[in-house]
Amino acid sequence: MDWGTLGAWVGSIAGGAIGLLGGVIGTYFTVKNTNGPRERAFVINASILCWVLVALLIAGLALIPGWYKSLLVIPYVIVLVFGIRKWNETQFRIRKEESGSDA
Repeated sequence: MDWGTLGAWVGSIAGGAIGLLGGVIGTYFTVKNTNGPRERAFVINASILCWVLVALLIAGLALIPGWYKSLLVIPYVIVLVFGIRKWNETQFRIRKEESGSDA
Protein backbone atom coordinates (compact mmCIF):
# COMPACT_ATOMS: atom_id res chain seq x y z
CA MET A 1 0.00 0.00 0.00
CA ASP A 2 1.43 3.38 -0.97
CA TRP A 3 1.45 6.44 1.30
CA GLY A 4 -1.38 8.17 -0.56
CA THR A 5 -3.73 5.24 -0.08
CA LEU A 6 -2.69 4.89 3.56
CA GLY A 7 -3.32 8.60 4.12
CA ALA A 8 -6.76 8.34 2.54
CA TRP A 9 -7.65 5.42 4.83
CA VAL A 10 -6.36 7.16 7.95
CA GLY A 11 -8.14 10.40 7.02
CA SER A 12 -11.39 8.59 6.33
CA ILE A 13 -11.33 6.65 9.57
CA ALA A 14 -10.20 9.63 11.68
CA GLY A 15 -12.77 11.93 10.06
CA GLY A 16 -15.56 9.45 10.62
CA ALA A 17 -14.50 8.90 14.24
CA ILE A 18 -14.34 12.65 14.92
CA GLY A 19 -17.77 13.14 13.34
CA LEU A 20 -19.25 10.30 15.39
CA LEU A 21 -17.68 11.66 18.57
CA GLY A 22 -19.12 15.10 17.82
CA GLY A 23 -22.58 13.56 17.38
CA VAL A 24 -22.30 11.66 20.66
CA ILE A 25 -21.13 14.74 22.57
CA GLY A 26 -23.85 16.90 20.99
CA THR A 27 -26.52 14.35 21.88
CA TYR A 28 -25.22 14.04 25.45
CA PHE A 29 -25.33 17.78 26.09
CA THR A 30 -28.70 18.17 24.36
CA VAL A 31 -30.18 15.62 26.77
CA LYS A 32 -28.25 17.00 29.75
CA ASN A 33 -29.53 20.55 29.20
CA THR A 34 -33.21 19.66 29.34
CA ASN A 35 -35.31 21.13 32.14
CA GLY A 36 -37.94 18.52 32.96
CA PRO A 37 -38.91 14.88 32.56
CA ARG A 38 -41.25 15.37 29.58
CA GLU A 39 -38.69 17.48 27.77
CA ARG A 40 -35.95 14.94 28.51
CA ALA A 41 -38.11 12.05 27.24
CA PHE A 42 -38.92 13.98 24.06
CA VAL A 43 -35.27 14.85 23.44
CA ILE A 44 -34.15 11.25 23.96
CA ASN A 45 -36.79 9.93 21.55
CA ALA A 46 -36.06 12.63 18.97
CA SER A 47 -32.32 11.97 19.27
CA ILE A 48 -32.82 8.25 18.67
CA LEU A 49 -34.90 9.03 15.59
CA CYS A 50 -32.22 11.44 14.36
CA TRP A 51 -29.45 8.85 14.83
CA VAL A 52 -31.51 6.23 12.96
CA LEU A 53 -32.14 8.60 10.05
CA VAL A 54 -28.47 9.54 9.81
CA ALA A 55 -27.50 5.84 9.92
CA LEU A 56 -29.98 5.13 7.11
CA LEU A 57 -28.47 7.96 5.05
CA ILE A 58 -24.94 6.62 5.57
CA ALA A 59 -26.08 3.09 4.70
CA GLY A 60 -27.82 4.38 1.59
CA LEU A 61 -24.73 6.30 0.52
CA ALA A 62 -22.61 3.20 1.04
CA LEU A 63 -24.96 0.75 -0.69
CA ILE A 64 -26.46 2.66 -3.61
CA PRO A 65 -24.19 2.54 -6.66
CA GLY A 66 -23.09 5.41 -8.87
CA TRP A 67 -24.49 8.89 -8.94
CA TYR A 68 -27.90 7.74 -7.66
CA LYS A 69 -26.60 8.00 -4.12
CA SER A 70 -26.42 11.78 -4.56
CA LEU A 71 -30.20 11.85 -4.88
CA LEU A 72 -30.49 10.79 -1.23
CA VAL A 73 -29.23 14.20 -0.17
CA ILE A 74 -32.40 15.93 -1.43
CA PRO A 75 -34.91 14.17 0.86
CA TYR A 76 -32.35 14.17 3.68
CA VAL A 77 -32.03 17.98 3.60
CA ILE A 78 -35.82 18.42 3.38
CA VAL A 79 -36.42 16.10 6.35
CA LEU A 80 -33.56 17.76 8.25
CA VAL A 81 -34.92 21.29 7.81
CA PHE A 82 -38.51 20.40 8.74
CA GLY A 83 -37.35 18.05 11.51
CA ILE A 84 -35.25 20.75 13.17
CA ARG A 85 -38.16 23.19 13.06
CA LYS A 86 -40.57 20.63 14.52
CA TRP A 87 -38.03 19.60 17.19
CA ASN A 88 -37.50 23.21 18.29
CA GLU A 89 -41.23 24.03 18.33
CA THR A 90 -42.09 20.90 20.31
CA GLN A 91 -39.24 21.32 22.78
CA PHE A 92 -40.15 24.98 23.35
CA ARG A 93 -43.82 24.07 23.88
CA ILE A 94 -42.94 21.32 26.38
CA ARG A 95 -40.50 23.61 28.20
CA LYS A 96 -43.18 26.31 28.41
CA GLU A 97 -45.79 23.85 29.70
CA GLU A 98 -43.43 22.39 32.29
CA SER A 99 -42.43 25.82 33.58
CA GLY A 100 -46.06 26.85 33.96
CA SER A 101 -45.46 30.26 32.38
CA ASP A 102 -47.83 31.88 29.92
CA ALA A 103 -45.11 33.73 28.00
